[in-house]
Amino acid sequence: MILLSDRRISAIALGDNGEPMIDLREVPELRIDSRLADPAGAYAHLREGVAQRLLDAQRALPDGLRLLVIEAYRPLRLQTEYFEGYQDELRAAHPGWDAERLHTEASKYVSPPDVAPHSTGGTVDLTLCTEQGLELDMGTAVNASPLASADACFTASPHVSATAREHRDALSLALSGVGMVNYPTEWWHWSYGDRYWALQTRAVQTRYGPVASAGAEQAGRVRG
Repeated sequence: MILLSDRRISAIALGDNGEPMIDLREVPELRIDSRLADPAGAYAHLREGVAQRLLDAQRALPDGLRLLVIEAYRPLRLQTEYFEGYQDELRAAHPGWDAERLHTEASKYVSPPDVAPHSTGGTVDLTLCTEQGLELDMGTAVNASPLASADACFTASPHVSATAREHRDALSLALSGVGMVNYPTEWWHWSYGDRYWALQTRAVQTRYGPVASAGAEQAGRVRG
């Protein structure tokens, strides 16, 4: 399992193709959950090409199922806050861990800010729901930590029900089929064009670099 703390990730060259960000709330085919909504609406912004991939993946799902987007773009400031906060939680639970161990373990749940996938606009946290918006059983809640879930949040965890495994497999099949890659400690985390994607697909550089703002003025369009 390759973690985001791995030095091979940070060694990948940054590139950016200039693709615009779009507001997913303006894409009627996609459901956007508001539990992590911020005043600026950053959480609902995603690169145009990745939004198109989500639409293509949704069409590949079994009948009656839809994607439910929880969070897409995340400003670097917020990423740093999340990472440092989870390190503090781990430090309290494991006072004997040194700084390197804390950094590695924290990266199983929150990306180190210097390689943060969400800050590129190419990464999305999402789950499955019915046509009516009822979330499916995925074995853990979205954003369940390894510490709290006893690692059941790991995509391939054997400690989930057969129903949850079936749902995870359906999500994985649809998203991997459109070229997105999963972070294996978080079944809900999928990305395209960032450093983790580049390592997994052996790309020489990223397609997306960090985005300073998810400003709506950059909005493009995707095909319905």
